[in-house]
Amino acid sequence: MQAVLNFPDISPEIFSFTVGTFTFALRWYALAYIVGILIGWRMVVWLVRKPGLWPGDTAPMTPEQVERLLTWIILGVVVGGRLGYVLFYWPADDPLTLGKALRIWEGGMAFHGGLLGVVVAIVTFSLTQKLPVLSVGDAAAVATTPGLFLGRLANFVNGELWGRPSDAPWAVIFPGPYAQDCPGPAGLVERGGEVLCARHPSQLYEAGLEGLLLGAILLFLIFGLRWLKHRGAVFGTFLVGYGTARVIVELFRQADPQFIAPGNPWGHVVRLGEVGLTQGQLLSLPMIAAGLILVAHGFLGRAR
Repeated sequence: MQAVLNFPDISPEIFSFTVGTFTFALRWYALAYIVGILIGWRMVVWLVRKPGLWPGDTAPMTPEQVERLLTWIILGVVVGGRLGYVLFYWPADDPLTLGKALRIWEGGMAFHGGLLGVVVAIVTFSLTQKLPVLSVGDAAAVATTPGLFLGRLANFVNGELWGRPSDAPWAVIFPGPYAQDCPGPAGLVERGGEVLCARHPSQLYEAGLEGLLLGAILLFLIFGLRWLKHRGAVFGTFLVGYGTARVIVELFRQADPQFIAPGNPWGHVVRLGEVGLTQGQLLSLPMIAAGLILVAHGFLGRAR
């Protein structure tokens, strides 16, 4: 019998209470967003209070401007994340309308859409405040990794975005009928006379790569190699790092159901010769290219 791990019995809701006919609940996913944003805000304030790290020994903005930027970034995350989900992941057989983005009760946020929303927010705020756009982007990049780490942990607790069937000893039996539906022999486990499906805990893979590892790399580049002196290099490294991590994790993560067709259980949406790309991989490739350009610009541009 395959040795697998049981899914931890953690409720997606931290607490809930009812007032009249309305029920209010705090979920782990919402808490991850809140705590991640607060940690990121304090990280940026910490960085701008160290002018020696920046080009010309001058921080790109003041702590007060960081607070105002935070409002723009929150708006960019929410609007961009929701629009990105509608544009990138809404079922293809459901006609696309912009109004669907407003149906937030149906759930769905996309990182790539949220990233685009944050980029628009940073550029708009920086231009209106006459701040160096790339340096502001560098600060925001390193502050994003704690939120990614916490968000992926919340995905795991919610039992969503799970991985492909696996025979690995650390594979997890996630709850829910679809999560127990194996398309092939890999991952099949018999428990109490019932055949279940064990899967990669891909949310934890992403938490480790996109959150912990990428965050540690960026901090080393900032404090060990002084890369903030090269405008755009840290932000570019973030794009390359996240894009690469996402491409790798997609090899273990179950593709989104709207891209799974009969005879194509892994959900490849684009085929280049014999190589299949998932939607997540396809969206990450431009990130990697843009990141490499930014790193090159940071070091090959005019002297800092």
